[in-house]
Amino acid sequence: MTLYTGMAFDNNTAVITADNPAHLPAIWCFCSSPEFNESVRRIDQKLNVTNATLVKVPFDLARWQQVAAERYPSGLPKPYSDDPTQWIFHGHPKPSIDPLQVAVARLLGYRWPAESDAEMELSDEARDWISRCAELDDLTDDDGIVCLPAVRGEPAAIDRLRALLARAFGADWSAAREAQLLTDAGCDGMPLVQWLRDKFFEQHIARFGKRPFIWHVWDGHKEGFSALINYHQLTREKLTTLIHLYLGDWITQQKRAVDAGNADAVLKLAKAEALKEKLEAILTGEPPYDIFVRWKPLHQLPLGWEPDLNDGVRMNIRPFVAAEVLRIPRAKLGIKWEADRGKDVPSAPWYNLGPQYGEPEGTRINDHHTTLAEKQAARAKAGSK
Repeated sequence: MTLYTGMAFDNNTAVITADNPAHLPAIWCFCSSPEFNESVRRIDQKLNVTNATLVKVPFDLARWQQVAAERYPSGLPKPYSDDPTQWIFHGHPKPSIDPLQVAVARLLGYRWPAESDAEMELSDEARDWISRCAELDDLTDDDGIVCLPAVRGEPAAIDRLRALLARAFGADWSAAREAQLLTDAGCDGMPLVQWLRDKFFEQHIARFGKRPFIWHVWDGHKEGFSALINYHQLTREKLTTLIHLYLGDWITQQKRAVDAGNADAVLKLAKAEALKEKLEAILTGEPPYDIFVRWKPLHQLPLGWEPDLNDGVRMNIRPFVAAEVLRIPRAKLGIKWEADRGKDVPSAPWYNLGPQYGEPEGTRINDHHTTLAEKQAARAKAGSK
């Protein structure tokens, strides 16, 4: 239940409007109360309650006007949220319900919609927090890649994260505050550096509904190479930068350590070189490291790592999952590429794909692979028409 501000919404959502704007506070008080839910369920117990049902419930206007007058004497408040999963979230870590997640996202250059939309209806408090976000901008990474170890002359991720948190909290920042944030994140007694390495990505996936926009790539060694990546900035050029500059510098460090007789560096070097091979395979994009998007024809599928953000995380993260380079395994990621419910129409690009997987014709298959040669041939054919 939320106040509607005029944006597009899913067809499983309904909008209740007031013919008389003066009645809106009373309608809001009723609809946001448990009584509304109970009233709806007395009429319809289905999961997808229809729009018509929502307005069949009895509504005592006089009673709820009185409630609204007591609760909102100055009228309904303007939109405000401290929840980073919400469109209207202001973007500042300090008042957020999840400061650690917000701080990491800001460090990687992620920004919330409310920060760039001056016309969005927001409360004065929200606007104030947005203005204070500018105080953190100089601590933001410039390419959306932050490595956990110190490489390429950049400080380790933990030092950069702690600096951003200290700036965000100002005089309220202390070792005790840091410990409290970790306790609030369910990691009581855990050092921040360990949370960043072992828990951040798992909690990020849970917080943002299995659609992570900060990815944690690693080589499988707890003391090896790890990098946090802003997926929205991960172009082909940025992936190349990750491979050859960041990971390349780490590999150089390990080679020097091996030459100096450091036995621990031998395994670190092997893990890093294996990661490099996997990332290069994603960059190239041959199966199983290709991107397949069910609703696009073959000639429009990416050649290697050329993701279209509009296709969504579920489509674009698949090569990284297949390569097993993410910090948590596929089972914990919670994203699946099984056949979707429902049927494609006969004109859909992959309508005939189902029988190859033992499914009926028209089944919406997602876990399919295409070679570069197939896509290049399809592009050549489409270009000749």
